[in-house]
Amino acid sequence: MYGVCGCCGALRPRYKRLVDNIFPEDPEDGLVKANMEKLTFYALSAPEKLDRIGAYLSERLSRDVARHRYGYVCIAMEALDQLLMACHCQSINLFVESFLKMVRKLLESDKPNLQILGTNSFVKFANIEEDTPSYHRSYDFFVSRFSEMCHSGYEDPDIRTKIRMAGIRGLQGVVRKTVNDELQANIWDPQHMDKIVPSLLFNLQTADSRSPSPLQVSSEKEKESPVELTERCFRELLGRAAYTHIKNAVTPVLMHLDNHSLWEGKTFAVRCFKIIMYSIQSQHSHLVMQQLLGHLDANSRSSAPVRAGIVEVLLEAAAIAASGSVGPTVLEVFNTLLRHLRLSVDNELSGAYELTEEGSKVIQEHEERQLQEAVIRTIGSFANTLPTYQRSEVMLFIMGKIPIPGVHPILPNGSGPEGNRMIQVMLLKSLRQVTSGFQTTNMLTALPSAFLEPLLCVSLLETPELRLLVLQILVSLIDRHHNTHHFSCISIISDTSVLKLKLDKCSRQDNLFMKKHAQHLYRHIYLCCEEASSAHTHFHTLYTLLALLSIELANEEVLIDLIRLALALQDLAVSGEECLPVFNRCAIHALCAAYLNLISQLTTVPSFCQHVHEVIEVRQKEAAHLLPEDVFIDDPRLPASLEHTQECVLFVQSKIVEALGGSGYNAEKLATPYVPLNIDEERLLKKRECAFRGGLHIAKDWECYEELMKRRRALEGGLAVKDEERYEDRLSKRKSVGETISLQVEVESRNSPEKEERTPAEEITFQTLKSAIVDSEGMEEAERARRRQVVEKFQKAPFEEIAAHCGARATMLQSKLNQIFEITIRPPPSPSGSLPASSTSSYAQAPPPRSVPVYEMKFPDLCVY
Repeated sequence: MYGVCGCCGALRPRYKRLVDNIFPEDPEDGLVKANMEKLTFYALSAPEKLDRIGAYLSERLSRDVARHRYGYVCIAMEALDQLLMACHCQSINLFVESFLKMVRKLLESDKPNLQILGTNSFVKFANIEEDTPSYHRSYDFFVSRFSEMCHSGYEDPDIRTKIRMAGIRGLQGVVRKTVNDELQANIWDPQHMDKIVPSLLFNLQTADSRSPSPLQVSSEKEKESPVELTERCFRELLGRAAYTHIKNAVTPVLMHLDNHSLWEGKTFAVRCFKIIMYSIQSQHSHLVMQQLLGHLDANSRSSAPVRAGIVEVLLEAAAIAASGSVGPTVLEVFNTLLRHLRLSVDNELSGAYELTEEGSKVIQEHEERQLQEAVIRTIGSFANTLPTYQRSEVMLFIMGKIPIPGVHPILPNGSGPEGNRMIQVMLLKSLRQVTSGFQTTNMLTALPSAFLEPLLCVSLLETPELRLLVLQILVSLIDRHHNTHHFSCISIISDTSVLKLKLDKCSRQDNLFMKKHAQHLYRHIYLCCEEASSAHTHFHTLYTLLALLSIELANEEVLIDLIRLALALQDLAVSGEECLPVFNRCAIHALCAAYLNLISQLTTVPSFCQHVHEVIEVRQKEAAHLLPEDVFIDDPRLPASLEHTQECVLFVQSKIVEALGGSGYNAEKLATPYVPLNIDEERLLKKRECAFRGGLHIAKDWECYEELMKRRRALEGGLAVKDEERYEDRLSKRKSVGETISLQVEVESRNSPEKEERTPAEEITFQTLKSAIVDSEGMEEAERARRRQVVEKFQKAPFEEIAAHCGARATMLQSKLNQIFEITIRPPPSPSGSLPASSTSSYAQAPPPRSVPVYEMKFPDLCVY
């Protein structure tokens, strides 16, 4: 029957006749449009025949491909495309299966034109939105084939480019067709992503090294270069990724960069992740950061350039992601970066790192330094995305990692002091990056003692680089109005109004901060100037710090303390007790001149300004080496020594006190020389001053109370008496310095300020100090003997004796209380009898003849609860 139908055309089914009629005798004539319209009308009128039409077209196309009749192949594909665009009936699925079968046949061909033809038809199909779902369709072959086309190595470069672009468009079509279809296989599975993403990156990488040909602008399609098409397809893929798909999409990128050693160049890796960060949804940015950090941990044994490349990518990605880059685990991000920073330092000191297969490899020092700088910049980039409160936590976290003798434990590594020093430098550089641009309205909460005190302890170390980093960190923290650039160099500013400084009134929180931490800051500034290893940069940063303290956190008390500090620094340079080099002594003189010139104009006291200007003019004529313009230059001309410094070139404390005292400043405090105290001595002195102001005129009262509390804690802890004596001896020696310094305060505080004629303060001489120390030691010895007797009595006496002693004291206390109550409390009227008639005055003179106590009164039942 079928053979008869094949021989007799009139007996063939109508759909076959309509399909045959669309093919012309000469394939160069193209599709017969009139017959194609008839075939389309027939397919729309009889949709049940659509699957048979597709099967017959597929049969003819396979036959034409086998016979190399490529003209008819193109006509068949054109017909299929038109039918596919026109028909959307329920039976379209069977027709689509035939269509995909023909596309697969074309893609399997080794002819580039057929591959491109099949790809174009598939792209048209991918843009069609189907009305009916499909349960049996699979696109695994198309993902594999299009990925293979993306890696085409055809000899002709033009044809090779066309094949690769066709593969890219095919992958784009597969993604569009499957990403939103829940019935299809998940395109985000690793088995598909491991083919799609590397194919796109391969074309993105190879297209970077080729410049587009001028002949590619002839048509609209050819205007788009392969790199532009690849980037657009990659962006579309990432833009469709949901929260659970980010990992599967980013992992192949990391593997591709590893396999092709693309981390070392940094450029391509940075470009890839810029595309990723700009394409994904902003709330998913921290997932990419976590994968990069995890990949950095996985490559901890890789070479320094590889790790530096990953860190550079983190740096660029964090800048793009802004506030969403860190995610919920803030400290974990910084902990990972700090861990790799320490690992890099260890590698640099050891000179080699171990590999998993190749044993060990010698490293280059400059490579590790580049990695360390990259990690530090990345830490700063992440910190810039955080709010103020989180940045404060990060600052505390980093400070806790810095090894400080006596504060934080030294790192247990085998590198010795040099390793600890390098770690300190790197962590302080990281901390400087975190504090850069730090803005806060409440310095007291943003810079707690747990952060500030260890930071200031670092400034006491001998390494000049550490001291400089601490000063730079303090400048970053204090400069809240961006005034640092006004003090880029140390100079004598004739008029500060030209600087246009941003001044703001010191808030209550700032006053509390300075009241708590000002003396610590002054002490460390003074000690930093005492260091002989301080260089030009140290004095420049010190000048900036002093200027910012005067602008940002200054009130009347702070200004007086800063002037006292400047005068104390001048005395340090004049005395020469610290054996400072000539440069350091000249630099301190120049620093004091520049700062006093600045602060005199800020206080706007004419006499103060006049004195400062007079001294500066004298220095310009007679001692130019004491001015910043002649000291802080490349080749300063300095004298051999400063042993014979004239008084006319020095700032006189008495004149400054007179000038500021006449303008309402506290002249007494200003006249007191500044002495740097350590923290314990300073706190002791403050407590003494508070005690005197509260009315305690005997200094021993406070000492006895403090020592009594120490004794009580020692006894509760089970210490022996002899150990306590040694402890008290150490305590008395420790306090002797504070007692000597506060002696002047004690003498003056005993004089009552309410008297019209104040007796002059006792003159302080060596004999006076010696007698005060000897007397205090004798009294302390007597007090210790008395207390020892009391302790021995309670330790050795029988229980009955101690109980009788305590009972007697309780009885005496009760009798005293009864006497007080009888005098002060008036007896209430008795309900059982009336008091005798007497006036109030007579009652006050003599008690009533009869009084009933409250507990003996008889109240009615209704009044008793």
